[in-house]
Amino acid sequence: MTPHTSGLHHVTAIAGAPQRNIDFYVTGLGLRLVKKTVNFDDPGTYHLYYGDDAGRPGSLLTFFPWTGISSGRPGSGQSTSTAFSVPAGSLGWWAGHFQKLGVESEFVRRTADEERLSLRDPDGLQLDLVASSTVDPRNPWDSASVPADYAVRGQHSSVLTVADPTGTVEVLTRDLGMHVIEETPGRIRVGAGDGAPGNIVDIIADPNGQVGLTAGGSVHHIAFRVPDKTTQEQWRQELVARGYGVTAILDRQYFTSIYFREPGGVLFEIATDTPGFDIDEPLLELGRSLKLPPWLEPSRDQIERAVVPITLPGENNPALVAGR
Repeated sequence: MTPHTSGLHHVTAIAGAPQRNIDFYVTGLGLRLVKKTVNFDDPGTYHLYYGDDAGRPGSLLTFFPWTGISSGRPGSGQSTSTAFSVPAGSLGWWAGHFQKLGVESEFVRRTADEERLSLRDPDGLQLDLVASSTVDPRNPWDSASVPADYAVRGQHSSVLTVADPTGTVEVLTRDLGMHVIEETPGRIRVGAGDGAPGNIVDIIADPNGQVGLTAGGSVHHIAFRVPDKTTQEQWRQELVARGYGVTAILDRQYFTSIYFREPGGVLFEIATDTPGFDIDEPLLELGRSLKLPPWLEPSRDQIERAVVPITLPGENNPALVAGR
């Protein structure tokens, strides 16, 4: 029997200057940097993970930041928008917050039960803050810049833009165990479980659109949750049997991963909920130090010389700052 994903695990995007990326997501969006590590396939580049206080699956947005990278182009075969869940009635506060930061934003009402504030990050990545009538019970990261009453609760949804949605919907429903929630002209919404925030994918059909270019300001892949490596291996075997080109299980230190490309061209990852981000540093200190997997530790000196120096805002670890 095909396992069912319990929702979104993380989204990984490409950015430019890492310090600018940190400043926007910690101070601007009010997320916590829960891990500062490197791209295991390109150790001269950071891999930055943002999320809630512990970096729980479903709260995470991660980046590969390359200084000087060219801008991408949104289009078919990509995840073209990443949405975060915020409390109902909070979008006015967020609009004022972004105005103070010099970030343009726009209100968009999609349905009677869902209102969005749309904006772009410093590299042009499309982001939405979604306030819906569905109460999101997840606890936020309470930062100095964004009080808990307004703060991001976690991911809300991702938008996939494809030329033909048929194969994409089939993968999500047949192979990942999600279900269609709603169909409107040009858009199909699917969800995992009860379709609550963090469990939603919107598929947009754009048959005449230009194929997207993945570079700065674009999503590299989206990841779906699986509880453990045993279930992940079962899923891999089933996907291979159905003809998908699936990678081997890869150790990402804080979870394990498999990757495959769905028929619409979007790169999918299936990632485990375990072991989590506190396996190599205490919860209080998440994100403070450059963490490397055991196989890269012998090259630490070389890696530290290669990566760009960055500074982490004190609000990322407020208890430690207060205790100085």
